[in-house]
Amino acid sequence: MWWMTGLVCNAVVATAYLLISLSIIRPLVSSGQLRSNPLGAATAAIFLTCAVHHGGHSVHMLLPYAGIEVHQGIAMREAFDWQMAFWDVVTAGVGVYYWTLRRTYSSLMRGAKLFEDLKQREQQALELNDEVLQGIVVAKLALDLDDRDKARESLETAIGAASRIITDLIGPEAGQSRAGLLRSTAALSDPPTTSPTQPRPETRA
Repeated sequence: MWWMTGLVCNAVVATAYLLISLSIIRPLVSSGQLRSNPLGAATAAIFLTCAVHHGGHSVHMLLPYAGIEVHQGIAMREAFDWQMAFWDVVTAGVGVYYWTLRRTYSSLMRGAKLFEDLKQREQQALELNDEVLQGIVVAKLALDLDDRDKARESLETAIGAASRIITDLIGPEAGQSRAGLLRSTAALSDPPTTSPTQPRPETRA
């Protein structure tokens, strides 16, 4: 009776996927991003169609009890074997596991943050480029004019702007776990490990 396992698991999958779809659509609608955020809308549509598909399996296997589409329902029951039932169990488990994770990562799921508008990301990147680049240019000009105070002030302003914009990009919640993060590549320049007054080692031809 593998079809009974498939019926229950498909019902669980349909419920989980439908709730996931609604959890994505609701913040998109409330924030007015349903049309401007095609990635979020498409993701919600994927989960919605999967919910309908899996729910249809359960409904078709139940219809013979009501005397409706008896032949189709029985044929679907007979088509179920242990392999199909196994993957339905796995799929249902993944759907349930997803909802357990939403409690842990609720801050990331709040609103439409999971599918934030790409235009906002581009705007933040432009602001980062403009403010930091302008600060560095002003600092360089000040150094050329031997105005160290102005150069230091410009660099501090640029660093502050970069820190603020990056915090907006990754979110304030990420600051708590940022200590355990490592760079994927080494920094472009590292502080000198020797004093600048130490003589350089001689090289031989």
